[in-house]
Amino acid sequence: MTDFTNLRYYVPAAKQERPEQVSADLCIYGGSPAGIAAALQASRMGLRVVIAEFGRHLGGLTASGLGRTDFGRKYSIGGIAREFYQTLGRHYGSDEEDGTAWFMEPHVAETIFVRWMDEAGVPVYFEQHLAKVEKRDGKIVQIEMENGNVFRAGAFIDATYEGDLLARAGVSYAVGREANTVYKETWNGIQFGSPHHTFRAWVDPFVKEGKPDSGLLYGVSDAAPGIQGQGDRSVQAYNFRICLTDAPDNRVAFPAPPNYDPSKFTLLSRYIRAGVWDALTLHKPMPKAKTDLNNFGAVSTDHIGMNHDWPEGDYATRERLFQEHVHYNLGMLYFLANDESVPRAIREEVGRWGLPADEFTSTANWPHYLYVREGRRMIGDVVMNQNHCLGYQAAEDTIGFASYGMDSHNCRRIVLDGRCVNEGDVEIPVPAPYPISYRAIVPKGDECTNLLVPVCLSASHIAYGSIRMEPVFMVLGQSAATAAALALADGRAVQDVDYARLRQRLLADGQILSV
Repeated sequence: MTDFTNLRYYVPAAKQERPEQVSADLCIYGGSPAGIAAALQASRMGLRVVIAEFGRHLGGLTASGLGRTDFGRKYSIGGIAREFYQTLGRHYGSDEEDGTAWFMEPHVAETIFVRWMDEAGVPVYFEQHLAKVEKRDGKIVQIEMENGNVFRAGAFIDATYEGDLLARAGVSYAVGREANTVYKETWNGIQFGSPHHTFRAWVDPFVKEGKPDSGLLYGVSDAAPGIQGQGDRSVQAYNFRICLTDAPDNRVAFPAPPNYDPSKFTLLSRYIRAGVWDALTLHKPMPKAKTDLNNFGAVSTDHIGMNHDWPEGDYATRERLFQEHVHYNLGMLYFLANDESVPRAIREEVGRWGLPADEFTSTANWPHYLYVREGRRMIGDVVMNQNHCLGYQAAEDTIGFASYGMDSHNCRRIVLDGRCVNEGDVEIPVPAPYPISYRAIVPKGDECTNLLVPVCLSASHIAYGSIRMEPVFMVLGQSAATAAALALADGRAVQDVDYARLRQRLLADGQILSV
């Protein structure tokens, strides 16, 4: 029997009898790669820095299954981010000219991150669930956790994927998709017509085929279609980036998830019966006979439409959604490998794969972080948007580059003309790396003057879809920490940092600011 006890997003924390009082120059909420890069940079600049991490692990998605790094143009990635990929290169014996490696096993990434923090002397506090933010004169003074721990600092960085600190600090943000009219875009809002990850066969959405009064299958919404380009609160789908192996001596057969319900995969079964089998197509090799499985096709690992309450949800809501995603992703693999309704050839194909016994050993060999592709997005004085991505506008206060295409996974699965239709997928390339503005990682000056936000930065939905790559988050984390150090040294608000000095220091530390 598989032990899923530790496979949790959230376990309520009891108040400690003697809560810790932690003081630092810089407090980073979130042990994501952005948070780690920020901590390393801050320590190198002589700051006392601390990380408070919500979960039990360092490294975010990079250490939780996202082993096939999405990077766009590698030459635009510098600084600590490139140091990380060079460290991977030394580990794996890279034969690339610059010594980098871009594909990794999850436990290797986490080991590097932990070693970096140990060597830098950065204390990391795990299972820190933000409860309160105290502000005074426009500054965050301290943050308090559910367990009573208090973290005080002169500056703070929100390095979470959800933007929890910025929200509790009263900083403006958006959730969902803006209408195209807001920032004069064309790929934002409701989007029908994508040629990717769409149904390639007619699939009936009703519990009893052909009978609308029987209700809808699990995974299909009764939402109205809406109008192309219209804004809404929908969020692009989440999934787990699943590390698999077919090495017999390291393979654990897919276990049934808790409360396994095969009826939740009827839609997938119908799609296969209609003649389409592509759910595991995006299954890419990594070192040591492992793979990174991502979503592909109309019905795959993306749990479309089932994450809309995550960004602003309380911790109990997120725990419920986390378990639903575990059931959907692990349950799908178990269903495909074992259910008699699945053609034998597919069962045999899926069944030769399993979970690696040497990964995620504390969480039933399953990734500990859900792939939160998009949470809150701050609204600052500069909002990165499609026009920046396509080179029609250019930021002058560059702190790093993004270069991946504008990418949104599907946001909804609805019924049109009696069949299933996915909506929201966008995959538009960008012509070249484009600069990210410093003003996109700082709040408006009248909202908070000592907070920087390198992950849930100020960007429209579709621009965020290009920026939201882990190497870019590391680049922005390093730049955020550099700005924090300069602001603290000069006694300035983060909005008033001298960009010329910031640029000079970023270049000295290996950041790429021109291409």
